[in-house]
Amino acid sequence: MGRISFQHTLLPVCCLQMAERAREHSAVGNKTYVIGVGMTKFEKPGSKEDWDYPAMAKESGTKALADAGISYDQVEQAYVGYVYGESTSGQRAVYELGMTGIPVVNVNNNCSTGSTALYLATQAVRSGTADCALALGFEKMQKGSLGSTYEDREQPMMRHILAEAELFEFTGAPPAPWMFGAAGREHMQKYGTTAEQFAKIGEKNHRHSVNNPYAQFQDEYTLQDILDSKEIYAPLTKLQCSPTSDGSGAAIIASERFVEQHGLAAQAVEIVGQAMVTDFANTFTDNSAITLVGAKMSKAAAEKVYQQAELSPSDVDVIELHDCFSTNELITYEALGLCAEGEGGKLVDAGDTTYGGRWVVNPSGGLISKGHPLGATGLAQCSELTWQLRGQADKRQVANAKVALQHNIGLGGAVVITAYRPAER
Repeated sequence: MGRISFQHTLLPVCCLQMAERAREHSAVGNKTYVIGVGMTKFEKPGSKEDWDYPAMAKESGTKALADAGISYDQVEQAYVGYVYGESTSGQRAVYELGMTGIPVVNVNNNCSTGSTALYLATQAVRSGTADCALALGFEKMQKGSLGSTYEDREQPMMRHILAEAELFEFTGAPPAPWMFGAAGREHMQKYGTTAEQFAKIGEKNHRHSVNNPYAQFQDEYTLQDILDSKEIYAPLTKLQCSPTSDGSGAAIIASERFVEQHGLAAQAVEIVGQAMVTDFANTFTDNSAITLVGAKMSKAAAEKVYQQAELSPSDVDVIELHDCFSTNELITYEALGLCAEGEGGKLVDAGDTTYGGRWVVNPSGGLISKGHPLGATGLAQCSELTWQLRGQADKRQVANAKVALQHNIGLGGAVVITAYRPAER
């Protein structure tokens, strides 16, 4: 009997609607996989002569395609993230890989831009809209602390900044270290956390970066070096703050059908949980510097991801999280459920977030030492965790890594959390 086509069959409208809903429901459950990743080395802005964003994107994108073993004409959609750049820079970037007429979406979500591109590419594949999508991010940054670009309109962070000023005096420090430093001070006041515990995070991440050829900095420092470096906003010193960086990262996301058709199961890493969360009303009603920098966003997103993936924090082996400042790494331990609220300092002192501990957090060196080109950071995290789960992280390799967790946050605000595990073979 021939296939019945809705196009040529008169069925009641309700039946058509039910069939469409059934089709959509089945697509929502599509499995999604990272099949290829690539990134550039992160560099100090302006240190690499004639290195513009199209060249960065070409390098990371070409590496991701080669890693996946596919050509650009097999990519059906592209999501390209950057914060500092002109409109349609995403098109200009991916045109270095090919010009096939596919949809290219430009993405800007502050420091979580790269993970937002990843989130959108994953949604496209999970929904059945595409079988293969590219997430790419880059940044060509100015030297020094982050600043605003437009002075003739409302700043998107102004409400956060005014709320912060009600809690902690603005001393003239750059806004980002002031806000995250204030969150650290609040943690110290509420829970007795010490400046040394925050500094230990900086020491750990710089030590991890020694083995990462992609890191902007690969220098090891003593704890005393961290404490004695220039104070930016107490308790933060310079060696506990992420630098501005130039660089790019990319990931290829594919459906289960695409993985099977191309024989990629051996290298595919499944995205088993993913959530994006933006600010809640309590960001401004809690009267808390910790909440203002996104701790409750992170907690809510983590809970969603654990539920989706049917995992708990104890199941996780390796984590890349958003250590824009050491204070945020400690606060995020608690938001991710690695320990109870207020006990992040104990986790640090126990050595539970480095090799030999319960988790290895930021084996790449994190933002503090690897660097932080805003649009690329989330995709660099994805690259590192993909390598870890494949056993391809060389001297950084976390032994027997089976489950990975990624956390990327941008104030203003958005957080994206993603859980990964190797594809079933």
